[in-house]
Amino acid sequence: MATQTKPSKTSRDAWIASRAILLLLVLALLSTFFVIVNAGERGVLMRFGEVQEEIFDEGIHVIIPLVNSVKKLSVQIQKQDLSTEASSKDLQDVFTDIALNWHILPERVNQLYQQVGDETAIIDRIIAPAIEEVLKAVIAQYTAEEVITKRSEVKAEIDRLLGDRLANYAIAVDDISLTEIHFSQQFSEAVEAKQIAEQEAKRAGFLAIRAAKEAQAKVNLAEGEAEAQRLIGETLTPDLIKKQMVDKWDGKLPLITGDSNMKLLELELDEMVEQKQK
Repeated sequence: MATQTKPSKTSRDAWIASRAILLLLVLALLSTFFVIVNAGERGVLMRFGEVQEEIFDEGIHVIIPLVNSVKKLSVQIQKQDLSTEASSKDLQDVFTDIALNWHILPERVNQLYQQVGDETAIIDRIIAPAIEEVLKAVIAQYTAEEVITKRSEVKAEIDRLLGDRLANYAIAVDDISLTEIHFSQQFSEAVEAKQIAEQEAKRAGFLAIRAAKEAQAKVNLAEGEAEAQRLIGETLTPDLIKKQMVDKWDGKLPLITGDSNMKLLELELDEMVEQKQK
């Protein structure tokens, strides 16, 4: 009777490996029939490379391999930082840093991809040139000083013009921020010198006004004292002087030597006593 031999371990492992590879190939083939569009994306459907009108929303979609392909583009808000240079109305160089928040209109993502391309192409071909052109057009309407003093007005004008321009390409502007505005070193130094001169002029004017007020105060004081002296001179009489002396006398007699002085003192004393009694 013939004996049945068991398959070796090596043969069994090879059989399992071949089955696993076959399963992976089947799964890979099946995956080509499906495409997954992630959250915040839209899928541009193409047939033999030609963009179709149908747009895939978020989720899983069935396609025909080799016939269909899908390009996924983000429709979330994206931020782009750009630095530009422009000339003001008074021919000063204005350097501006701009932060632009934008997104692709979901319902027109296929048109944008067909006309321009992916996100990198959109920034390089559409957004960057549009910002530069709009900024130069707006800055040219204001002087360098007005760019600073009317910053909100400048921003609103840039926002309006850029929004209108990008809307033609299915791009929506969410927000524009003028993060920094600066000028050439020569202009900055000139502005600083002007501010210092204005401050010095204001300080000199303040000192002049204060000196004039102090001088006027001294004049008023002198006039007041002169008027007081004049009134005193008109109202001061000998009788009034004697009365004031009597009112202020404490009743003590000064020490005086000599007969003549004693007689004079007695006369004055008699008068003062009489005045006191009155």
